[in-house]
Amino acid sequence: MKNLMEQILKFGVVGFVCFLIDFGITTGFTNFFGVHYLISKFLGFVISAVVNYILSIKFVFTKKKEMDKKKEFTVFIILSAFGLLINEVVMYVCMDGIYVNNGFLQEAVTREMMVSLSSIVATGIVMVYNFISRKLFLERK
Repeated sequence: MKNLMEQILKFGVVGFVCFLIDFGITTGFTNFFGVHYLISKFLGFVISAVVNYILSIKFVFTKKKEMDKKKEFTVFIILSAFGLLINEVVMYVCMDGIYVNNGFLQEAVTREMMVSLSSIVATGIVMVYNFISRKLFLERK
């Protein structure tokens, strides 16, 4: 149990670093450069996923000995693609489903703030998915 808690803590630290990368790119590109939020989220997610892979393999998960680097990276990319899909769907639902159709919310929160909040929600959901899927498919049993 101690090893699992230590692993979750390391995953949290790596996740926080990658969240800062993803969040910075997503909100920066959308709010300062006018890039559509789904494109910004895609860029932020992809860059943070590569950093996450490097840090996770190095510090968080014990590598499966029978899996070579190419196969390991391929599995990581496939898992990340599902994470990206979840991320984009959550961002879309938050922005185009909830925010656009809620006058009260539009008066209470700026669009820029909603992009930031949506990014945090999406990242939180995907973080849980990432830990579970990587533990199941990438870690040595």
